[in-house]
Amino acid sequence: MSVTTLMSAHRLRSSCRLQRIQAHMMSHHVEPEVLLEKVGRAGVITLNRPRVQNALNLSMIRRIYPQLKTWEGDNQTDIMIIKAVGGKAFCAGGDIREVTEAGKVGGPLARDFFREEYILNNAIGACSKPYIALIDGITMGGGAGLSVHGRFRVATERTLFAMPETSIGLFPDVGGGYFLPRLRGQLGLFLALTGFRLRGRHVHKAGVATHFIESQKLANLEKELAALKAPSAEDVSRLLDSFQKESSLDSDVPFILDKYLSDIDRLFSSSSVEGIMQNLKADGSEFAMKQAQTLSKMSPTSLKITFKQLQAGAALSLQDVLVMEYRLSQACMRGQDFYEGVRAVLIDKDQSPKWNPSTLEEVSDQSVDECFASLGDKDLTF
Repeated sequence: MSVTTLMSAHRLRSSCRLQRIQAHMMSHHVEPEVLLEKVGRAGVITLNRPRVQNALNLSMIRRIYPQLKTWEGDNQTDIMIIKAVGGKAFCAGGDIREVTEAGKVGGPLARDFFREEYILNNAIGACSKPYIALIDGITMGGGAGLSVHGRFRVATERTLFAMPETSIGLFPDVGGGYFLPRLRGQLGLFLALTGFRLRGRHVHKAGVATHFIESQKLANLEKELAALKAPSAEDVSRLLDSFQKESSLDSDVPFILDKYLSDIDRLFSSSSVEGIMQNLKADGSEFAMKQAQTLSKMSPTSLKITFKQLQAGAALSLQDVLVMEYRLSQACMRGQDFYEGVRAVLIDKDQSPKWNPSTLEEVSDQSVDECFASLGDKDLTF
Protein backbone atom coordinates (compact mmCIF):
# COMPACT_ATOMS: atom_id res chain seq x y z
CA MET A 1 0.00 0.00 0.00
CA SER A 2 1.47 3.38 -0.96
CA VAL A 3 2.12 6.22 1.46
CA THR A 4 -0.42 8.32 -0.48
CA THR A 5 -3.08 5.64 -0.02
CA LEU A 6 -2.31 5.38 3.72
CA MET A 7 -2.54 9.15 4.13
CA SER A 8 -5.85 9.24 2.22
CA ALA A 9 -7.29 6.49 4.42
CA HIS A 10 -6.13 8.31 7.55
CA ARG A 11 -7.72 11.56 6.36
CA LEU A 12 -10.97 9.71 5.58
CA ARG A 13 -11.06 8.13 9.06
CA SER A 14 -10.31 11.51 10.66
CA SER A 15 -13.02 13.18 8.61
CA CYS A 16 -15.57 10.49 9.57
CA ARG A 17 -14.56 10.76 13.24
CA LEU A 18 -14.95 14.57 13.10
CA GLN A 19 -18.40 14.20 11.50
CA ARG A 20 -19.44 11.76 14.25
CA ILE A 21 -18.23 14.16 16.94
CA GLN A 22 -20.04 17.08 15.30
CA ALA A 23 -23.23 15.04 14.94
CA HIS A 24 -23.01 14.03 18.62
CA MET A 25 -22.50 17.63 19.69
CA MET A 26 -25.40 18.81 17.56
CA SER A 27 -27.69 16.13 18.97
CA HIS A 28 -26.84 17.32 22.48
CA HIS A 29 -27.08 21.03 21.68
CA VAL A 30 -29.96 22.50 23.63
CA GLU A 31 -31.62 25.59 22.21
CA PRO A 32 -32.36 28.33 24.76
CA GLU A 33 -36.03 28.28 25.78
CA VAL A 34 -36.11 32.08 25.59
CA LEU A 35 -34.03 34.34 23.37
CA LEU A 36 -33.25 37.79 24.79
CA GLU A 37 -31.65 40.37 22.54
CA LYS A 38 -31.38 44.06 21.79
CA VAL A 39 -32.43 45.10 18.29
CA GLY A 40 -31.87 48.79 17.83
CA ARG A 41 -33.44 50.41 20.85
CA ALA A 42 -35.88 47.53 21.38
CA GLY A 43 -35.51 44.75 23.89
CA VAL A 44 -36.84 41.62 22.19
CA ILE A 45 -38.07 38.53 24.05
CA THR A 46 -38.59 35.46 21.86
CA LEU A 47 -40.27 32.34 23.24
CA ASN A 48 -38.37 29.40 21.76
CA ARG A 49 -40.12 26.11 22.56
CA PRO A 50 -42.07 25.52 19.33
CA ARG A 51 -42.28 21.74 19.84
CA VAL A 52 -44.48 22.32 22.90
CA GLN A 53 -46.29 25.36 21.50
CA ASN A 54 -43.98 27.66 23.48
CA ALA A 55 -45.50 26.54 26.78
CA LEU A 56 -44.24 28.68 29.65
CA ASN A 57 -42.18 27.05 32.41
CA LEU A 58 -40.44 28.35 35.52
CA SER A 59 -36.98 28.60 33.96
CA MET A 60 -38.41 30.81 31.19
CA ILE A 61 -40.10 33.05 33.75
CA ARG A 62 -36.82 33.34 35.63
CA ARG A 63 -35.07 34.53 32.48
CA ILE A 64 -37.76 36.93 31.27
CA TYR A 65 -38.50 38.77 34.53
CA PRO A 66 -35.01 40.08 35.39
CA GLN A 67 -34.35 41.05 31.77
CA LEU A 68 -37.64 42.94 31.59
CA LYS A 69 -36.72 44.89 34.73
CA THR A 70 -33.20 45.56 33.40
CA TRP A 71 -34.51 46.93 30.11
CA GLU A 72 -37.11 49.01 31.90
CA GLY A 73 -34.34 50.79 33.80
CA ASP A 74 -31.96 51.04 30.82
CA ASN A 75 -31.92 54.42 29.04
CA GLN A 76 -30.66 52.70 25.88
CA THR A 77 -33.86 50.62 25.66
CA ASP A 78 -37.06 52.38 24.63
CA ILE A 79 -39.55 49.58 24.05
CA MET A 80 -40.03 45.87 24.71
CA ILE A 81 -41.33 43.36 22.17
CA ILE A 82 -42.36 39.81 23.01
CA LYS A 83 -42.92 37.25 20.26
CA ALA A 84 -42.43 33.54 19.59
CA VAL A 85 -40.90 31.23 17.01
CA GLY A 86 -42.74 28.62 15.01
CA GLY A 87 -45.76 30.49 13.66
CA LYS A 88 -48.22 28.03 15.20
CA ALA A 89 -48.28 29.29 18.78
CA PHE A 90 -47.35 32.44 20.66
CA CYS A 91 -47.74 30.58 23.96
CA ALA A 92 -50.35 27.87 24.47
CA GLY A 93 -50.23 28.24 28.26
CA GLY A 94 -48.24 27.25 31.29
CA ASP A 95 -46.28 24.02 31.17
CA ILE A 96 -48.43 22.46 33.88
CA ARG A 97 -47.47 18.78 33.76
CA GLU A 98 -44.52 19.32 36.09
CA VAL A 99 -46.64 21.60 38.27
CA THR A 100 -49.23 18.82 38.50
CA GLU A 101 -46.66 16.27 39.66
CA ALA A 102 -45.23 18.72 42.20
CA GLY A 103 -48.69 19.60 43.50
CA LYS A 104 -49.52 15.96 44.17
CA VAL A 105 -46.58 15.62 46.57
CA GLY A 106 -46.53 19.16 47.93
CA GLY A 107 -43.39 20.06 45.97
CA PRO A 108 -42.18 23.68 45.87
CA LEU A 109 -42.79 24.04 42.11
CA ALA A 110 -46.56 24.11 42.76
CA ARG A 111 -45.97 27.32 44.73
CA ASP A 112 -42.98 28.82 42.92
CA PHE A 113 -44.41 28.55 39.42
CA PHE A 114 -47.61 30.46 40.18
CA ARG A 115 -45.91 32.98 42.46
CA GLU A 116 -43.20 33.91 39.98
CA GLU A 117 -45.52 33.81 36.97
CA TYR A 118 -47.89 36.27 38.66
CA ILE A 119 -45.02 38.55 39.67
CA LEU A 120 -44.02 38.61 35.98
CA ASN A 121 -47.63 39.34 34.95
CA ASN A 122 -47.67 42.29 37.34
CA ALA A 123 -44.33 43.59 36.02
CA ILE A 124 -45.73 43.54 32.48
CA GLY A 125 -48.83 45.43 33.60
CA ALA A 126 -46.75 48.00 35.50
CA CYS A 127 -44.06 48.39 32.82
CA SER A 128 -43.30 52.09 32.28
CA LYS A 129 -42.14 51.60 28.69
CA PRO A 130 -44.22 50.51 25.68
CA TYR A 131 -44.59 46.72 25.75
CA ILE A 132 -45.74 45.13 22.49
CA ALA A 133 -46.90 41.50 22.40
CA LEU A 134 -47.08 39.91 18.95
CA ILE A 135 -49.64 37.19 19.68
CA ASP A 136 -49.23 35.36 16.39
CA GLY A 137 -50.74 31.89 16.89
CA ILE A 138 -52.24 30.04 19.86
CA THR A 139 -52.48 32.30 22.91
CA MET A 140 -54.03 30.69 25.96
CA GLY A 141 -53.63 30.78 29.75
CA GLY A 142 -50.03 31.68 30.51
CA GLY A 143 -49.71 33.14 27.01
CA ALA A 144 -52.47 35.59 27.87
CA GLY A 145 -50.53 36.54 31.00
CA LEU A 146 -47.49 37.42 28.89
CA SER A 147 -49.53 39.69 26.64
CA VAL A 148 -52.87 41.09 27.81
CA HIS A 149 -51.47 43.31 30.57
CA GLY A 150 -49.03 45.02 28.21
CA ARG A 151 -49.87 48.31 26.52
CA PHE A 152 -50.13 46.79 23.03
CA ARG A 153 -51.32 43.38 21.85
CA VAL A 154 -51.12 42.59 18.15
CA ALA A 155 -53.27 39.75 16.81
CA THR A 156 -52.87 38.18 13.36
CA GLU A 157 -55.03 35.90 11.22
CA ARG A 158 -53.26 32.98 12.95
CA THR A 159 -54.15 34.05 16.50
CA LEU A 160 -56.30 31.66 18.54
CA PHE A 161 -57.19 33.09 21.96
CA ALA A 162 -58.97 31.31 24.82
CA MET A 163 -58.98 30.93 28.58
CA PRO A 164 -59.92 27.21 28.85
CA GLU A 165 -59.02 26.63 32.49
CA THR A 166 -62.46 25.59 33.77
CA SER A 167 -62.11 22.47 31.58
CA ILE A 168 -59.07 21.32 33.58
CA GLY A 169 -60.27 22.15 37.08
CA LEU A 170 -58.46 25.47 37.28
CA PHE A 171 -59.64 29.09 36.76
CA PRO A 172 -58.63 31.86 34.29
CA ASP A 173 -55.60 33.05 36.19
CA VAL A 174 -52.58 35.19 35.18
CA GLY A 175 -54.70 38.26 35.89
CA GLY A 176 -57.82 36.96 34.13
CA GLY A 177 -59.79 38.29 37.07
CA TYR A 178 -58.61 41.77 36.05
CA PHE A 179 -58.81 41.90 32.24
CA LEU A 180 -61.87 39.69 31.61
CA PRO A 181 -64.42 41.73 33.63
CA ARG A 182 -63.19 44.84 31.81
CA LEU A 183 -64.34 43.56 28.42
CA ARG A 184 -67.77 44.82 27.26
CA GLY A 185 -70.86 43.65 29.13
CA GLN A 186 -70.75 40.02 30.22
CA LEU A 187 -68.36 38.98 27.41
CA GLY A 188 -65.46 38.37 29.81
CA LEU A 189 -67.54 36.17 32.09
CA PHE A 190 -68.79 34.24 29.05
CA LEU A 191 -65.22 33.65 27.82
CA ALA A 192 -64.06 32.70 31.33
CA LEU A 193 -66.77 30.15 32.06
CA THR A 194 -67.10 28.55 28.61
CA GLY A 195 -63.50 28.76 27.34
CA PHE A 196 -64.91 30.03 24.01
CA ARG A 197 -62.21 30.36 21.34
CA LEU A 198 -61.65 33.59 19.45
CA ARG A 199 -59.70 33.53 16.19
CA GLY A 200 -57.89 36.10 14.09
CA ARG A 201 -59.52 39.50 13.78
CA HIS A 202 -62.19 38.49 16.31
CA VAL A 203 -59.51 38.66 19.05
CA HIS A 204 -59.17 42.35 18.21
CA LYS A 205 -62.91 42.95 17.89
CA ALA A 206 -63.46 41.39 21.32
CA GLY A 207 -61.04 43.91 22.85
CA VAL A 208 -58.40 41.34 23.83
CA ALA A 209 -55.95 42.64 21.22
CA THR A 210 -55.35 46.35 20.61
CA HIS A 211 -54.49 45.83 16.92
CA PHE A 212 -54.86 43.36 14.05
CA ILE A 213 -51.96 43.07 11.60
CA GLU A 214 -51.47 40.37 8.98
CA SER A 215 -48.70 37.94 9.93
CA GLN A 216 -46.75 38.59 6.72
CA LYS A 217 -46.25 42.19 7.85
CA LEU A 218 -44.81 41.38 11.29
CA ALA A 219 -41.15 41.27 10.20
CA ASN A 220 -41.38 44.79 8.75
CA LEU A 221 -43.32 45.93 11.81
CA GLU A 222 -40.53 44.71 14.09
CA LYS A 223 -37.91 46.55 12.03
CA GLU A 224 -39.83 49.80 12.16
CA LEU A 225 -40.52 49.45 15.89
CA ALA A 226 -36.83 48.86 16.59
CA ALA A 227 -35.91 51.92 14.52
CA LEU A 228 -38.14 54.33 16.47
CA LYS A 229 -36.16 57.02 18.29
CA ALA A 230 -37.24 57.53 21.92
CA PRO A 231 -40.86 56.75 21.08
CA SER A 232 -43.79 57.62 23.29
CA ALA A 233 -46.70 55.22 23.62
CA GLU A 234 -48.51 57.47 21.14
CA ASP A 235 -45.69 57.05 18.60
CA VAL A 236 -45.90 53.27 18.91
CA SER A 237 -49.68 53.41 18.63
CA ARG A 238 -49.48 55.48 15.43
CA LEU A 239 -47.06 52.99 13.86
CA LEU A 240 -49.29 50.04 14.79
CA ASP A 241 -52.32 51.93 13.47
CA SER A 242 -50.60 52.44 10.12
CA PHE A 243 -49.84 48.73 9.80
CA GLN A 244 -53.38 47.87 10.81
CA LYS A 245 -54.78 50.12 8.06
CA GLU A 246 -52.75 48.11 5.54
CA SER A 247 -54.19 44.83 6.86
CA SER A 248 -57.53 44.39 5.13
CA LEU A 249 -57.95 40.64 5.68
CA ASP A 250 -61.42 39.92 7.15
CA SER A 251 -61.93 43.62 7.88
CA ASP A 252 -65.53 43.43 6.69
CA VAL A 253 -66.38 40.32 8.72
CA PRO A 254 -68.59 41.13 11.74
CA PHE A 255 -67.48 40.08 15.21
CA ILE A 256 -68.29 36.37 15.59
CA LEU A 257 -70.34 37.03 18.73
CA ASP A 258 -71.98 40.24 17.52
CA LYS A 259 -75.45 38.75 17.13
CA TYR A 260 -75.19 37.04 20.52
CA LEU A 261 -73.85 39.91 22.66
CA SER A 262 -77.26 40.98 23.92
CA ASP A 263 -78.09 37.34 24.69
CA ILE A 264 -74.78 36.90 26.53
CA ASP A 265 -75.45 40.03 28.60
CA ARG A 266 -78.94 38.82 29.47
CA LEU A 267 -78.23 35.13 30.05
CA PHE A 268 -74.96 35.60 31.96
CA SER A 269 -76.35 38.31 34.23
CA SER A 270 -77.08 36.43 37.44
CA SER A 271 -75.97 36.27 41.05
CA SER A 272 -74.74 32.68 40.68
CA VAL A 273 -73.56 30.07 38.19
CA GLU A 274 -76.72 28.07 38.96
CA GLY A 275 -78.70 31.15 37.94
CA ILE A 276 -76.82 31.34 34.65
CA MET A 277 -77.55 27.67 33.96
CA GLN A 278 -81.24 28.26 34.71
CA ASN A 279 -81.26 31.25 32.34
CA LEU A 280 -79.69 29.20 29.56
CA LYS A 281 -82.06 26.26 29.92
CA ALA A 282 -85.12 28.49 30.22
CA ASP A 283 -84.12 30.42 27.10
CA GLY A 284 -84.03 27.25 25.04
CA SER A 285 -82.42 28.80 21.94
CA GLU A 286 -79.75 26.85 20.05
CA PHE A 287 -77.07 29.24 21.28
CA ALA A 288 -78.23 29.03 24.90
CA MET A 289 -78.48 25.24 24.89
CA LYS A 290 -74.99 24.93 23.39
CA GLN A 291 -73.57 27.07 26.22
CA ALA A 292 -75.46 25.05 28.84
CA GLN A 293 -74.00 21.87 27.36
CA THR A 294 -70.51 23.36 27.43
CA LEU A 295 -70.82 24.46 31.07
CA SER A 296 -72.10 21.03 32.08
CA LYS A 297 -68.73 19.56 31.08
CA MET A 298 -66.66 21.97 33.16
CA SER A 299 -65.52 21.51 36.75
CA PRO A 300 -68.40 22.75 38.96
CA THR A 301 -65.87 23.97 41.53
CA SER A 302 -63.91 25.83 38.86
CA LEU A 303 -67.06 27.48 37.53
CA LYS A 304 -68.01 28.79 40.96
CA ILE A 305 -64.48 29.97 41.78
CA THR A 306 -64.25 31.72 38.41
CA PHE A 307 -67.61 33.44 38.83
CA LYS A 308 -66.59 34.89 42.20
CA GLN A 309 -63.08 35.72 40.93
CA LEU A 310 -64.44 37.92 38.14
CA GLN A 311 -67.05 39.51 40.37
CA ALA A 312 -64.34 40.54 42.84
CA GLY A 313 -61.74 41.38 40.20
CA ALA A 314 -63.94 43.97 38.51
CA ALA A 315 -63.26 46.34 41.41
CA LEU A 316 -59.62 45.43 42.18
CA SER A 317 -56.24 46.54 40.87
CA LEU A 318 -54.20 44.06 38.83
CA GLN A 319 -51.86 43.59 41.78
CA ASP A 320 -54.70 42.81 44.18
CA VAL A 321 -56.26 40.44 41.62
CA LEU A 322 -52.97 38.52 41.38
CA VAL A 323 -52.81 38.21 45.19
CA MET A 324 -56.33 36.77 45.08
CA GLU A 325 -55.45 34.44 42.23
CA TYR A 326 -52.39 33.11 44.01
CA ARG A 327 -54.67 32.08 46.88
CA LEU A 328 -56.94 30.38 44.35
CA SER A 329 -54.03 28.59 42.68
CA GLN A 330 -52.97 27.08 45.97
CA ALA A 331 -56.56 26.06 46.74
CA CYS A 332 -56.60 24.21 43.41
CA MET A 333 -53.31 22.52 44.31
CA ARG A 334 -54.94 21.30 47.55
CA GLY A 335 -58.07 20.10 45.75
CA GLN A 336 -58.80 17.25 43.35
CA ASP A 337 -60.31 18.65 40.17
CA PHE A 338 -57.09 20.18 38.79
CA TYR A 339 -55.30 16.83 38.81
CA GLU A 340 -58.30 15.05 37.35
CA GLY A 341 -58.70 17.68 34.64
CA VAL A 342 -55.04 17.52 33.61
CA ARG A 343 -55.29 13.72 33.52
CA ALA A 344 -58.41 13.71 31.35
CA VAL A 345 -57.44 16.49 28.96
CA LEU A 346 -53.65 16.41 28.74
CA ILE A 347 -52.37 13.01 29.88
CA ASP A 348 -54.86 10.20 29.17
CA LYS A 349 -56.80 12.49 26.79
CA ASP A 350 -60.04 10.59 27.34
CA GLN A 351 -61.84 13.96 27.75
CA SER A 352 -63.97 12.42 30.50
CA PRO A 353 -62.99 14.00 33.81
CA LYS A 354 -64.73 12.79 36.96
CA TRP A 355 -65.29 16.00 38.89
CA ASN A 356 -65.67 15.98 42.66
CA PRO A 357 -68.14 17.42 43.57
CA SER A 358 -69.87 16.51 40.33
CA THR A 359 -72.67 19.10 40.38
CA LEU A 360 -72.92 22.83 41.01
CA GLU A 361 -75.41 22.25 43.82
CA GLU A 362 -72.87 20.14 45.71
CA VAL A 363 -70.26 22.93 45.68
CA SER A 364 -71.01 24.88 48.86
CA ASP A 365 -70.53 28.61 49.26
CA GLN A 366 -68.30 27.85 52.24
CA SER A 367 -65.94 25.69 50.19
CA VAL A 368 -65.68 28.44 47.56
CA ASP A 369 -65.07 31.14 50.19
CA GLU A 370 -62.27 29.04 51.69
CA CYS A 371 -60.43 29.16 48.36
CA PHE A 372 -60.25 32.96 48.67
CA ALA A 373 -58.98 32.95 52.27
CA SER A 374 -55.68 34.65 53.11
CA LEU A 375 -52.56 32.46 53.20
CA GLY A 376 -51.05 34.64 55.91
CA ASP A 377 -47.28 34.97 55.52
CA LYS A 378 -47.49 32.70 52.45
CA ASP A 379 -49.60 35.21 50.52
CA LEU A 380 -48.17 36.60 47.29
CA THR A 381 -46.16 39.79 47.79
CA PHE A 382 -44.50 42.06 45.25
